[in-house]
Amino acid sequence: MALLIESNCINCDMCEPECPNEAIFMGKEIYEINPDKCTECVGHYDEPQCVAVCSTDCIIQDPIRKETTEQLAEKFVALTS
Repeated sequence: MALLIESNCINCDMCEPECPNEAIFMGKEIYEINPDKCTECVGHYDEPQCVAVCSTDCIIQDPIRKETTEQLAEKFVALTS
């Protein structure tokens, strides 16, 4: 699954620089994640770095974008080749 930032985000600026795929960006009110770029850090790290640094635990798996680890790995390859 791609990740999703919930509305209780406080814009602390911690997640955006941690994303190795540059999938996180400032939206109209809060940070957002581009699901086409989000691999949940598969291929880079053992766990999603944005989740690890989020002070409000507002980053969840996007229930609309269900992806397997294999699909996330394929996306990683496509993004980095």
